[in-house]
Amino acid sequence: MKSESHLLSRIQPVGIFCLLLLLASCASPQKTAVVKTTQPEALPTPVNLNAEHFIAQSKQQSGAQALSSLVTASEQLLLESKPLDALWLANQLQAEALDSESKYRLLLVKADALIELAQAELALQQLQKAQTYTEWLDTRFYQLTATSYRALVFPVKALDAQLFAFSHNTQANEQDIEILWQAFQQLAPWQLTTISESKAPYLGGWLQLTKYANRFGGDVSAFDRYLRQWRRQFPTHPANGLVNEILATEKFMPLGAQHIAVILPLSGRQQAAGSAAQQGILAAYQQQNAPKLHFFDSQTLDWSTLASELEALEIDQVIGPLLRDQVNNYLENPDFNLPTLLLNVAPKQTLKHNQFALSMRPEDEAIQAAATLARKDYKKPIVLVNQDQVSQRIATAFVDEWQRITGYKPKLMPFSKGKKMQTMLKSALGVFQSKARIDDLNSRIKHTIKAETRNRRDIDMIYLVGSPTQTRLLKPHIDVSISPFADTIPIYASSRSHSAAVDEGDTRDLAGMSFTEMPWLLASPAQNKPLAKVAKQLFPTRSDSLQRIFAMGYDSLALVNKLTVMQQQPYVRHYGQVGTLQLTDEQLLTRTLLWGRYYKNSVRHIAMD
Repeated sequence: MKSESHLLSRIQPVGIFCLLLLLASCASPQKTAVVKTTQPEALPTPVNLNAEHFIAQSKQQSGAQALSSLVTASEQLLLESKPLDALWLANQLQAEALDSESKYRLLLVKADALIELAQAELALQQLQKAQTYTEWLDTRFYQLTATSYRALVFPVKALDAQLFAFSHNTQANEQDIEILWQAFQQLAPWQLTTISESKAPYLGGWLQLTKYANRFGGDVSAFDRYLRQWRRQFPTHPANGLVNEILATEKFMPLGAQHIAVILPLSGRQQAAGSAAQQGILAAYQQQNAPKLHFFDSQTLDWSTLASELEALEIDQVIGPLLRDQVNNYLENPDFNLPTLLLNVAPKQTLKHNQFALSMRPEDEAIQAAATLARKDYKKPIVLVNQDQVSQRIATAFVDEWQRITGYKPKLMPFSKGKKMQTMLKSALGVFQSKARIDDLNSRIKHTIKAETRNRRDIDMIYLVGSPTQTRLLKPHIDVSISPFADTIPIYASSRSHSAAVDEGDTRDLAGMSFTEMPWLLASPAQNKPLAKVAKQLFPTRSDSLQRIFAMGYDSLALVNKLTVMQQQPYVRHYGQVGTLQLTDEQLLTRTLLWGRYYKNSVRHIAMD
């Protein structure tokens, strides 16, 4: 991160020496107090008056008048697209005896300049200081705050500031309302829950409108009905014009696919995965009475002639491939131009406008978990992670997101099987260090002191990434390693720790642990319970990984006729069995998962976000 001094070293404004002399001459002691004005002075926009004019004017003035002209000059430098000069001048003036209102204005100048110089984090520091100089924050303050958070990719905080800016802006127009609406459309369900905690004006109406759009936006008649209900509920909300426009706009409803090609590995080493996806698609087909399906075995088909085969069958939609290398083969073939829902992600491939990918990336749930748990004021978590590749990816994503949000980097503690697991855990929790201190004390005195070992008190949360078997071994070790004098350390886990099959036994050892999971594997209102019951009867020994692929296959058929709607109307979500899906600008379908918690004799869905 570049410092302000580094930025200022690049500035060579004309007349620095004269300005320094001027600043020395006009300085006069003034008491700094918090301003209690109705509205701070906004950034001026004088006609035909540039910064040099105000600098020249200040030379004819003295004391507070001269300083006021220079403050205005710094603001004018921003309007002249000279952020480095504005930053330099604001820094020089900040050392002078200014009133609180002028200090507030200067800090906004610095924040604005730093944003222009791509230093959003430094800009936020100036805005935080600015709050101490006034009891009334203006539109410009909130606009700068929103811009800074947007640059740092904090969409919830940016939108929160946008809402306050809108409420303060007496000249807000339809474009400002549209910008707010676009920002709400980008939020995932867990982010909507986060912003619901804000005190921003008009938030309740925005949240209700977004929830209606997310759930019913793909159903024309239902959406219109709920929009009219929203108008009755929020008759004075500023988004009423937007709602009227949506109601008046003819909704886009694509024609349904008539022939769907499904490309899956139905033989060879990955046959089990392909069959699970196929069974999920067929389960959805029976419930939805979908068009004709044509299954292709990706292990035996001739990729060079596939395009002509699809054309001969009049295929108008493709689902698959499932395996990543075959996804690459598919995307690299210029003859494949049909609308396609890929069942895997090709990291280095750019998708065409009619190609979409269902992302089951494990990193997504780690990011959701980190953002959710960071809101609970945990300060120093540690991450216990198995040393397999997928677990490492999840743990790294969690650590990176936690550090991005809080500035603190959690310690990553890898564990392995057997006795080493317990050794690692006691070391991570500081139990060995406690025992060493007790032993050292006993060696120094004649009498033996009976003392309990104590765990570290600075660790306030554990995030665990490992298999169900590893979790069942590790969780009891954590419990017994916590000192009886200490508070219980909350434990959270990724979906890798949860197994619907294993949970049919005793869950007491896992009691108290919370985890993220897809609806298909967690009893909740979002789970398709009738289908889950049938699937359990038909495939009682199916592994958790195959269960997830089955759910992905089930959702994929419902998505076929919904993807174009989601593309045209970004507020539409799909509430599926793999999670709540939303379409990104990169044509990826990303997921929001549910939270579950272990109790003594059961596993239950909880409202965590």
